[in-house]
Amino acid sequence: MTELKASTGAKYARILSVGSATPSRVIDNEFMLQYIDSSDEWITQRTGIKERRWVAEGETIETLCLEAAGKAIERSGLEPSTIGAVILSTISHYHQTPALAPKLAAELGIGDAAAYDISAACAGFSYALAQAESIVRAGQAEYVLVIAGETISHITDLTDRGTAFLFGDGAGAVVVGPSETNGIGPVIWGSDGAQEGVIWQTADWQKAVAEGTFPKLGMDGRAVFKWATTFIAGAAKQALDAAGISPEQLDVFIPHQANNRITDTLLRYLKLPEHVVVARTIQHLGNNSAATIPMAMDALLSSGEAKSGQTALIIGFGAGLVYSGQVITLP
Repeated sequence: MTELKASTGAKYARILSVGSATPSRVIDNEFMLQYIDSSDEWITQRTGIKERRWVAEGETIETLCLEAAGKAIERSGLEPSTIGAVILSTISHYHQTPALAPKLAAELGIGDAAAYDISAACAGFSYALAQAESIVRAGQAEYVLVIAGETISHITDLTDRGTAFLFGDGAGAVVVGPSETNGIGPVIWGSDGAQEGVIWQTADWQKAVAEGTFPKLGMDGRAVFKWATTFIAGAAKQALDAAGISPEQLDVFIPHQANNRITDTLLRYLKLPEHVVVARTIQHLGNNSAATIPMAMDALLSSGEAKSGQTALIIGFGAGLVYSGQVITLP
């Protein structure tokens, strides 16, 4: 048997930079009350959301992703041409093919790079980050651009009292590259396809086209809450253990921005000390699906609440059902 050569890369990888983009249109809870029987007080108490951002005319998932990725590349100090792979996580790019990532790569001046989309809902950023880390360490690319972008407003059912007020649009991006010290801990990820009906698309595209409608998102909120506050809490603890980090050593916690009550429950389960900074961007941005974690990361760093070099736990969970999380060093 002829022995094949194997590619080899960096011993470790880390996030070099982060960028984000938020749409210009601000949608407060009063706007939602035109469509559902609820109140600002009820929405705020149940979710923590006061407002969310939706795309306005001229804003698309493509423009959001380009803005977020452009910021991340500029902050990395790299030339776009040095990036060897682009991974986009989204559930709201409505063309089955081609993927959006190759087009973004071309428009960003990255050129001949591996580029592909993944669909892992609200866990998508963590999924893509795990792949980027492996790509760098395997030597398949020296630098990887990870983008997470969503325009969930297009598939939000404004008449659904359980979901209408939850979702916002936006994008976040990071550049991952080689490092002398480890900056991305082992990923804890998985799925429970037996619960595919807990978060769903109301119709497949073929049926929607035949009926002249547009699919919307549906969700069993109670089932999601139970899963997130039990199973996902355990997965978050596993991510800490896998990285060899105790709660006392953690500086920042960036959970998927699904619901403030879920975040509060995770905090109690993990027994995180008071010094840990906790992302709460859901108040003004809503649930941005795959984009929530990088958007929250950028917001914390930009505001000074978190600092470069600090240790952060990220955890995402959503439709599938899927989950993914790891401990990282902030860029």
